[in-house]
Amino acid sequence: MASKAEANVPKVDAKLAKVEGKECIVEGVIETQHVKALEVLLQGISGNQKKKVKVHEIVLKNVRNLGKSVQELRLRCSLEEPQPSWTVTHIGGGMRGATAEKIPALVRNREDSKVSNRALGFFNKLGYKFDHELLRVGFTFKAIQNVTTEAVETDFEITTSVTSIHKIPKIFEIDTAEPLTPGLHLVEVSTPTSAENFLEAATAISTFSEFLAPLLHLSKPGDITGLSSTASAAATSIMSRGSSGKLG
Repeated sequence: MASKAEANVPKVDAKLAKVEGKECIVEGVIETQHVKALEVLLQGISGNQKKKVKVHEIVLKNVRNLGKSVQELRLRCSLEEPQPSWTVTHIGGGMRGATAEKIPALVRNREDSKVSNRALGFFNKLGYKFDHELLRVGFTFKAIQNVTTEAVETDFEITTSVTSIHKIPKIFEIDTAEPLTPGLHLVEVSTPTSAENFLEAATAISTFSEFLAPLLHLSKPGDITGLSSTASAAATSIMSRGSSGKLG
């Protein structure tokens, strides 16, 4: 039976965030020496185990649109799975206007689709040509961040990606990959969203980012503000608490 205190708590209707081909994202960089501390922190926040990431990414551009707006596609092959799987990702431009400038995260169009390993030839015929390729190695964590507005609680699935970016000097030979920025990892925090709830999504991203703030600065893509001056102290503290079982 509910107590009197519980009975007086306003009822909150929980729902999963609506997703419509958009994402809300921030990113930053962290020194490789502090990545383990970030992993420990993310595991404590999410309660989940990390998912290893090793992705071969091929960037294609539509040369027919040169002089206009160049369309870009990213073919991605996950090399961590028993059977490598391919997806194609189209990332559009970011939302513009006064509202977009005020929110703490970038909102942009994004579409992902599974494709076969013959997709490269298919897109070549459509006018997309090879531009460059990368290898991303690292891990991801997923967590749920709640945002409450007008007594409605919305759950946003937050994905944090921590990867080392490698360039590939010899086309399609991933064994030749070498770090693009030695000693640094890229951190991306994102969530799917829609035109209806992108403000709530930005709030969810901002709230979640605060948990990571001692280790790194997170901002809109293209506005990376550099390394956090408190990272070393924060990493030492996290590792100390993590090893003693007192994280959180």
